[in-house]
Amino acid sequence: MKSSFVKAHLALFFVNALYGANHIIAKGVMPQFLTPSVFILFRVVGAVFLFWIVKLLTIKEKIERKDYVRLAACGMFGVTINQLCFFYGLNASSSINAGIIMTINPILVVFLSFFILKEKITLQKSIGVLIGAAGAILLTLKAGTGSGDSIFGDFLLFINAASYALYLVLVKPLMKKYSPLTVITYVFSFGLIYVLLYPPTLTELFQVDFSSFTSEITLKILFIVVGVTFLAYLLTVYALKSVSPSTSSSYIYFQPVFVIFFAFLFFAIDLSDDYTQTITWEKVAYMLLIFVGVFITSMSNYRQKTLR
Repeated sequence: MKSSFVKAHLALFFVNALYGANHIIAKGVMPQFLTPSVFILFRVVGAVFLFWIVKLLTIKEKIERKDYVRLAACGMFGVTINQLCFFYGLNASSSINAGIIMTINPILVVFLSFFILKEKITLQKSIGVLIGAAGAILLTLKAGTGSGDSIFGDFLLFINAASYALYLVLVKPLMKKYSPLTVITYVFSFGLIYVLLYPPTLTELFQVDFSSFTSEITLKILFIVVGVTFLAYLLTVYALKSVSPSTSSSYIYFQPVFVIFFAFLFFAIDLSDDYTQTITWEKVAYMLLIFVGVFITSMSNYRQKTLR
């Protein structure tokens, strides 16, 4: 039990390192080479292909008919809305803002867990939620005043965080019934259907100039498809076998740190443009405010568990 718990936490740490790198790498691909909707199509098609190959070779498991509705909802919120809002938001805003705004996710998980999983919201949780929300609102109001900032982009990134939080809550019951691989395979399969139904996807796909792709751009796309999509989602559902949605979402605290780290690293090795100019002390202060709110909320969750 202890071994699986440790592995789950290591998996979540690695997942958020991948997400942090993704903020910088994806920014260098859009919109010059791929539009957000086509980029998402590549991610989802690649992930569905890989998930089904691994599943067919390793797991024979049937899904109960009543669970297809929840799987379809997970595909909508965990794949389609989540990724569309993230990529469109990232394309419009800065990678630093994207990393910071995602830290509101654990607070949203608390709210959604209350309505869906009937978890109590204590006074301490409420204080944490208000502090974290204040940080997110101040950051959003700051958007549009600096290089690479965008109010609309930050709004989409917030919707992305909310959608992913809902996904984490909805997918948890499925983790108790099926293997992580089975769940994520069906979730992405539903997600692919929704992405194909999104009107701009196919239109923009036929407009892509594949001859303009350099080997570096191709490798960046492969990294995001295989690492940030296939591997990251697989590790997340693996971790949810051993930890709660709130614990899983708490690892998002690391994303701004990873984003800032990779912004400097990738620029230093000439793997990305210079996005460090979007880092300001004011944004760091708002990020810390969100951290405080999330920390207070998480401590409330911990106390509730120890008192049971």
